[in-house]
Parts: sequence; structure tokens; C-alpha cells
Amino acid sequence: MESRSQIVNGVGPTDAELVFIGEAPGANEDEHGEPFVGRSGDVLDDALSEAGVSRDSVRITNCVRCRPPDNRNPSAEELSNCRRYLEHELSTLNPAVIVTLGKVPSEHLLDRQVAVTTAAGDVADIRVGNQSYRVVISVHPAATLYDQSQSTTFVNAIKSAASLAGIQSAADDTVDATSGGQSRLGEYKD
Repeated sequence: MESRSQIVNGVGPTDAELVFIGEAPGANEDEHGEPFVGRSGDVLDDALSEAGVSRDSVRITNCVRCRPPDNRNPSAEELSNCRRYLEHELSTLNPAVIVTLGKVPSEHLLDRQVAVTTAAGDVADIRVGNQSYRVVISVHPAATLYDQSQSTTFVNAIKSAASLAGIQSAADDTVDATSGGQSRLGEYKD
């Protein structure tokens, strides 16, 4: 594709329980070769942190691996051309939960129209190949940059996905001193 300098593959552990899927790389992602860097990546990182989830523990990828011209949405042909790569990535990872970041990945994976701002936080079950997955619909991180009212919606979708995936936040991992238990975060003192 003429608008790209490189293919941008997914990043993160291959045993991640939580996978985030965007639509396509933007200019920053194309330059750095990694999805969700730049302002949208900062918003995602902040939401992950607020949910008590480390970026290093999740997988982040896109429906399309090359930057579309003029930062437009990927075409149906581009989505179709990259579908097998996404399906292979998902079957290899077999995550507990997928989070679709925005309208394009939501509609692409759910194979239906999605009003993302209304459906954000909704959970759907899908089949990709011979595997079933739980999907949490979310607004795109960039939506929070243009409409601050979407910030809470975005963070809540991330928290819901982490909970569904069985990922506890750092706050949930600490143990009350009256419980007699030991923290799993190493806060136990001799």
C-alpha cells in the first residue's frame, strides 16, 4: 500500500488474556511500527492503568496492518485482505476477551452495524474460524480526545473487559490487613 512505510503487526504477549483490536495504523503507528502509539496510545495506556492493567500484559493489534491513505477508514477490500492475518493471530492467542476499539473493528468482527457510543461496554459472543470469543465493544481512544464525555465510557469498557478476562486490578490484589492474608504484589513485610 502506497501510504505505508511498514507493516504494523500486533504487539504484546502471545498468551495475553485480553486483546485490543483497532481499525488500522495511523501516521505515528506507521512511523514506529507499533499499534496505538501517540495520543490514542496515551489514552489507552491511561485507561489500562486506571483499570489496573499493564500494557505489557495485553495484546494490541489492528484489523488492517497497513496505514490507509489520508487516514481514512479501511476499505472493505483492505479489511478482507487482512482478515486471515487477524484470524490467525486470534486463533494463536486464544484470548479470554477481545476489546474492539471503535466502529470499524466492532462492525468487522461482529459482522453487523454497531452504534459504538451506545453499545460501548456491551458484551457479545462471536465465532472466528472454529473458536468462540467474548467481545467487549468500546469507543476508540481518540473519541475521548474530541469528546471528553466519552472518557468514562471508555475507561468503564476497559474495566469491564479486564474483569471478564479475570484480570484483577492492583487495588484488588492487595489484601486487607485484617484478613490475615498475604498480598500477591509483594507488599508483605517480614
